[in-house]
Amino acid sequence: MIHNITSKLYADVPQERLYHYTSFSGLLGIVKSRSLWTSDIRYMNDSAELKHTADLLKTEVSRRITAGHAMPDLLNQFLDWVTHRITNGHMLFAASFRSNGNLLSQWRGYSRHGKGVSLGFNPEYIMRCADQQAFQIGKCIYSCEQQELLICQVVDAVEELAEEHDGRLTERDSGGNHVYNQIFEMIESDLLRIAAILKHPSFREEEEWRIVSPVITNYHQAAVQFREGVSMLVPYIEFRLSSMGNGPIDLEHLFLGPTPNIGISMNSLTMFLSQNGIQPQKGISYCQIPFRGK
Repeated sequence: MIHNITSKLYADVPQERLYHYTSFSGLLGIVKSRSLWTSDIRYMNDSAELKHTADLLKTEVSRRITAGHAMPDLLNQFLDWVTHRITNGHMLFAASFRSNGNLLSQWRGYSRHGKGVSLGFNPEYIMRCADQQAFQIGKCIYSCEQQELLICQVVDAVEELAEEHDGRLTERDSGGNHVYNQIFEMIESDLLRIAAILKHPSFREEEEWRIVSPVITNYHQAAVQFREGVSMLVPYIEFRLSSMGNGPIDLEHLFLGPTPNIGISMNSLTMFLSQNGIQPQKGISYCQIPFRGK
């Protein structure tokens, strides 16, 4: 059941150009390595990503227990398990794209010092790169009603699995109750994929799409690297952007963020891209938002 939910969520195909916001240093790295750094979703936005899903699950579980659910031990164990796996579970990596390449809220994050760009890609190109690396692309969900329905379906799936496997559960806790961890492990990969595209409604204007990696169960055997974050080391893996071997990335458009040096910044951007064999089909545009230094 839960796998069908995930399949539907990742069935949407982007039709509009996809923009990735980054700093100048990020641009240098992307062009030179021909890749994006996709971060472990537990480390995106200061760990708030998975917490949002955990909060939604807690609300739904509490509602069911209050209503007199027949198996409160199952639901309480599920919540405990989710809380633990948020920091200690399987790894899923993602990178963000926006349908709008000229959002003030994004420039505030990436151009605080006049050093930001948003890179516009043809969605078919991103889809092709994703297919080659077994990544999926999903559109983020902001609707409270849709999120609540999805979470309800997740808990339904847990209950169905528990019923199906009840006779096969052998481990019990000190109180003699079944331990359902093996049930929860059956849904972990799909639950992570769902959590990766559930975002708080306050971010609705971003219209975000995410490329999402295969679930990684053993980081020792995967190409996991680390970068410096705001307050911690952040695990990441590379998402290759060149679908033609070692050729340059296929950039369709680029926005230069707010800067006090528009003319010379546009000039150096053009030279840098040209030197690396990149000529955006739709050119380079200035965002037209006045720069306000701090």
